[in-house]
Amino acid sequence: MKFIQKLTKKEFAKPAACFMKFACYFVICFYILCTILSFMGRQTFCLHTKMGIFERAIYAEENHNSHSRSMTVYLGDNIHVWTNDNDQIELTIQIGLSLIYAVHVVPMILAFWFLSRVFSNINKEQIFTKQNSSYLLYYGLLQFSVAVFVPFIKPLICWFINLVSDGRMSISTGQTMFYKLIPSIAFIVAAYIIHYGVHLQDEVDHTL
Repeated sequence: MKFIQKLTKKEFAKPAACFMKFACYFVICFYILCTILSFMGRQTFCLHTKMGIFERAIYAEENHNSHSRSMTVYLGDNIHVWTNDNDQIELTIQIGLSLIYAVHVVPMILAFWFLSRVFSNINKEQIFTKQNSSYLLYYGLLQFSVAVFVPFIKPLICWFINLVSDGRMSISTGQTMFYKLIPSIAFIVAAYIIHYGVHLQDEVDHTL
């Protein structure tokens, strides 16, 4: 009990909030770097060619037998790519891979930016404010969209790319939907609690 009380003290909470703010910045920079690598053709997928099947292949390589994979990104979905009649990976396939990665990562970048604003305000001792309530709501909604809507957008991107490409790609996604869904709902509820608390405080202030 005493340990929990120490954790809730201002002397501990402010440095912790400051640390978490920079942790959010680190995550944002990491996601941006991964997105750049994806657009550079360094996103891994399972490649089907006339020569065979290659696990963890990337667009930016000529020898798919290589086992060295430095500076590559993996989305977590099961992505399969088939070459065209010339046994080459279409540029449109690479564009589709990058779009799929961006659709997943860009909302996460925005979400962690809003979360960093919450920790920044806490570090300034601005806790129960409408601003924090809004930031938490935005964070929760963005995470909710990644969990619920993005898994439906990715197959649509695959479908469109297959229409305009001689090659083919497929994706199996949504495996981590529930892992992201529960925390996102929790943040939305937390946003409501803070908003309701601010509303009650305003009523008290006006009554006085």
